Amino acid sequence: MTLNIIKVGGGIVEKEENLNLLLNDFSLLQGPKLLVHGGGRLATTLATQMGIETHMIGGRRVTDADMLRVVTMVYGGLVNKRIVAQLQARGINALGLTGADCNVIRSHRRQEGNWGFVGDVDRCDGEMLATLIRQGITPVVAPLTHDGNGQLLNTNADTIASEVAKSLATHFDVTLTFCFEKKGVLRDCNDDDSVIAHISAADFCLLREQGIVADGMVPKLENALNACRAGVKRVVITRADQLGQQDSGTVVTLE
Repeated sequence: MTLNIIKVGGGIVEKEENLNLLLNDFSLLQGPKLLVHGGGRLATTLATQMGIETHMIGGRRVTDADMLRVVTMVYGGLVNKRIVAQLQARGINALGLTGADCNVIRSHRRQEGNWGFVGDVDRCDGEMLATLIRQGITPVVAPLTHDGNGQLLNTNADTIASEVAKSLATHFDVTLTFCFEKKGVLRDCNDDDSVIAHISAADFCLLREQGIVADGMVPKLENALNACRAGVKRVVITRADQLGQQDSGTVVTLE
């Protein structure tokens, strides 16, 4: 059985019209599905309104105690429950989760560097998620995890999507799709039509050396390749409004 795992970024969830279109397309996907969402831009906006400065390293958020409170409110509350409510309105029986719920995703606090309360995933309970999915439930996963000792941790949403996909690859034929604002991975960031149709592991190394792949696209592709290595059948990076379309976006494979 094919399972569609869709990851949608903060640039989509922050705009109601874009999110509605994405959720319409997501609802039309046949068979079991799971949604992982970000919300970083909304978190940045709220943090600014609260006088909290945002710091990024390589496209990823540094999370001090104040920022952890912000991302918990935004990811686990505002964004997650808004998506769940809108999916219910579309006839999808959605269940909002963080990694702490049902102990689904356990992480440890990143040790190297000064990242604050950022979590690196230790394990994801694919059995629990598969049980929910087989009962007709569509999980909606926020990018928050926990360490097992009561501490919530901010975890990159692309990483969450990859780890969830890897954990479910033994239960389903998993297709993982990363949806964001561009048509795919671009050879020229100023040309929206310069989509690279296929990227292998070797291509990724070369594109990174050339500076064509940089910033937040680096961890996105790293997570895509990690999913491939763990048995995920298909990984695609595409624009949100192309969800479900064949031959769109960038397909990521090991070779």
